[in-house]
Amino acid sequence: MNHLAHVFLAPDSPEARVGSILGDFTRGIDVSLLPVPVQQGIRHHRAVDSFTDQHPEVLASKAIFSRQRRRFAGVALDILYDHYLLRHWQRFSQTDRGIFVEGIYQELQRNEHLMPEKMAQVTRRMVEHDWFGAYRDLESIGYALDRVAGRIRFANKFTGMIDEIRANDVELEKRFLRFFPDLQSFAGDFE
Repeated sequence: MNHLAHVFLAPDSPEARVGSILGDFTRGIDVSLLPVPVQQGIRHHRAVDSFTDQHPEVLASKAIFSRQRRRFAGVALDILYDHYLLRHWQRFSQTDRGIFVEGIYQELQRNEHLMPEKMAQVTRRMVEHDWFGAYRDLESIGYALDRVAGRIRFANKFTGMIDEIRANDVELEKRFLRFFPDLQSFAGDFE
């Protein structure tokens, strides 16, 4: 899952939500030195990722992509799932989407002291450029995926992945809508 889904599913505390993003930035960090709620968010992040990677609907969604792009299907789905979560927000939350996103941005800014510098740099850009708001638009998802492709250090066919997403949007969305309630139940019951 990507950042929005992680903070949406995280235990209900600002520190745990920071930890739910920090799960992608733990390299070189002694997690045991972090506050307990941040550690809980990191554990939650890892459990959510593991559950997602094994779910039949996610595995079937990865298989939709062409052979030359399938290696990156998990990355594409992570970002695409934030788009689908925003598209169907009212199915999964009673909180106003805009209020939730603005609250997360404020929490990230207030809790920057809990983040390694690399994560702080990313979350500053996230807030400044309203990544979560941008993910409502499929074109922005394509842009984000192409930026990821540009950071891959070897020759790849990841650029333009949005074309395959557009061609399979209906099926990918249906599979997401079958998968996400299972993930939401799992995440709510974790710890």
